[in-house]
Amino acid sequence: MTDDTASAASAERSGPTSGAPASGLPVSAVPPASVPLRGSEHGSALGASFYTTVGGRPTFEKLVHEFYRGVADDPVLRPMYPEADLGPAEERLLLFLEQYWGGPGTYSEQRGHPRLRMRHAGFKINPDARDRWLAHMRTAVDTLDLPPLAEETLWDYLQRAAFAMVNTFEE
Repeated sequence: MTDDTASAASAERSGPTSGAPASGLPVSAVPPASVPLRGSEHGSALGASFYTTVGGRPTFEKLVHEFYRGVADDPVLRPMYPEADLGPAEERLLLFLEQYWGGPGTYSEQRGHPRLRMRHAGFKINPDARDRWLAHMRTAVDTLDLPPLAEETLWDYLQRAAFAMVNTFEE
């Protein structure tokens, strides 16, 4: 083996060298990840975000409004909302989803870190409640008429979030 061949083999075994990603391409040839960056801790996303791509606030307003139309008549979920009017809950979910998907950071400005599990800990969220939540959210997502990839991306997140909120298996 020549010295050059030995060096290349050694570099291949030990992984990328500084400045070269695992792909072997120079750093400048590797496209950046599509992560929506914020201008400040609570600021709006810099560049295109999922939020912007799917239509911004009007899309998320429709999603949340349609979701709460289903919740309003659900005998399992409705009692989890203490306010007589679902409006405050609708606003909180709207602000959370906007921020999560790259829109304004208003949720954190007003309420701090989302801490979803902590905020839901006082509610009995069992598989039945999760499934009802998902059924209402599925109906809401279907009203949006999103492109397939955007719909799949949104639905995947909503399913994962719903499963993560389950905190009991008691009926």
